[in-house]
Amino acid sequence: MVGKNCFAIASDRRLGVQLQTIATDFQRVFKIHDKLYIGLSGLATDAQTLYQRLVFRHKLYQLREERDMKPETFASLVSALLYEKRFGPYFCQPVIAGLGDDDVPFICTMDCIGAKVLVKLVFLANKSHAASSSMLSWKWHWSLEPDELFETISQALSSSVDRDCLSGWGGYVLIVTPTEVREHVIKTRMD
Repeated sequence: MVGKNCFAIASDRRLGVQLQTIATDFQRVFKIHDKLYIGLSGLATDAQTLYQRLVFRHKLYQLREERDMKPETFASLVSALLYEKRFGPYFCQPVIAGLGDDDVPFICTMDCIGAKVLVKLVFLANKSHAASSSMLSWKWHWSLEPDELFETISQALSSSVDRDCLSGWGGYVLIVTPTEVREHVIKTRMD
């Protein structure tokens, strides 16, 4: 979700196999650099493998170009990497969020074979997206400040986790502005 020169990315913390909970502190939001993050929902092993490959490619880019990747460039990299594996895809849905030139927020999501969708409002929760979208439609607007953005995305995450029995055990919310990165762990349903 984007705000005024900032963005937020959130996820729940449950890792499970069907109805069995494996971990309650699973990380789904990963840092690429200070102003670029990727959220990977889906199969945990594929998400971790994809993240490691992306970090490797970003480090190669840093060595060659002597600068960090822009969010648009990184989105194209992720899309190409996923499309390479289209006949045996990674079972994960990436959400890329970053601050581009002049600190303009950029959010992009794609399917498991790399078809990009550039959006302004994305919620990183596969099954419960519909549950949170109605609440977000009346709370979100383009000029949210970081504190308002945190409140909006936290309420949306809590609302969607309450309606989905396969997610939960708290939430992880990351607010990124041009000058700081704030990480929050929020309490949600714990069953």
